Amino acid sequence: MIRFECDYLEGAHPSIIKKLEETNFVQTAGYGEDPFCRSAKERIKDQCGGMDVDVHFLVGGTQTNLTVIASILRPHQGVLAAVTGHVNVHETGAIEAIGHKVLALPSEDGRITAAQIRHAYEMHWNDANHEHTVQPGMVYISQPTENGTLYGRKELQDIHDTCRALGLPVFLDGARLGYGLMAEVNTLTLKDIVGLVDVFYIGGTKVGALFGEAVVICDPMWKKDFRYLIKQKGGMLAKGRLLGIQFDTLFTDGLYYEIARHADELAIRLREAFIAKGYRLRYDSFTNQQFPILPDEHVRKLKEKYSFELWEKMDDAHSAVRFCTSWATREEAVDELIQDIKAL
Repeated sequence: MIRFECDYLEGAHPSIIKKLEETNFVQTAGYGEDPFCRSAKERIKDQCGGMDVDVHFLVGGTQTNLTVIASILRPHQGVLAAVTGHVNVHETGAIEAIGHKVLALPSEDGRITAAQIRHAYEMHWNDANHEHTVQPGMVYISQPTENGTLYGRKELQDIHDTCRALGLPVFLDGARLGYGLMAEVNTLTLKDIVGLVDVFYIGGTKVGALFGEAVVICDPMWKKDFRYLIKQKGGMLAKGRLLGIQFDTLFTDGLYYEIARHADELAIRLREAFIAKGYRLRYDSFTNQQFPILPDEHVRKLKEKYSFELWEKMDDAHSAVRFCTSWATREEAVDELIQDIKAL
């Protein structure tokens, strides 16, 4: 079975495994207060244009999302997000479990707009009984989105400007950020993102690390006491060095970008193969996730040899599916899949 169902099927990039082995018996302080974490933070800050940001390392995406959201919202507030957003559909109610509501906004492709945010905010405050409902307290977006789509610079600038005017912090989930940054249609850099959101994170779990996410806090308002919340939410890893070593390696000599580009290039080859076969795409993704709409008989045929995710039933005879490449996907596997697509 050749697997394409997600981008965290493999362990870690060999450079990370090598570095972990080399440093295995080095004694360091715990809880991220070690030279490896300090070095990784400086490398990430450098990629952010040397701007005054705080960097923290957590183990996984759900843990990161709930810790960041809990650090910003007051008890009566909720987070605005696309109805397809990860915090709304794939986190088992983690946000609700910490006492906050996800305020879902309609979305066709995973993105939300500045106009939607303003409308939701004004609908709340124009309601005479607004104190009886959950107050919008922040905005959650992801780059790429759950559907592989990307925010452009203009879209993110509009969201930034609107949220600034409304007093809503913006949090960007970057679990797959590397794949977004290296997409051929991307218009944003890490430095751009720093200037347009209040908090974001750089995903490691899905982009070459064994595990781990790097939270980048841009707005000084949200920096104070964040480590207290990491500890309270169970995210302060005693052997914090394991996170620092991984991100230090990923951000040495452009490795993070190199391996993300590899995944995107292979995904685009699949995209082109699906289009050449005459299949429509459910979403216009140029990242490592591709969503072709296939006849169900072709889905069944491909399932004999490949694992991939059934995404959405489109009609009685067709389904949208997801094929996902990763930093470790082999070119030969993609070549084989392309030949089998042609033969359908």
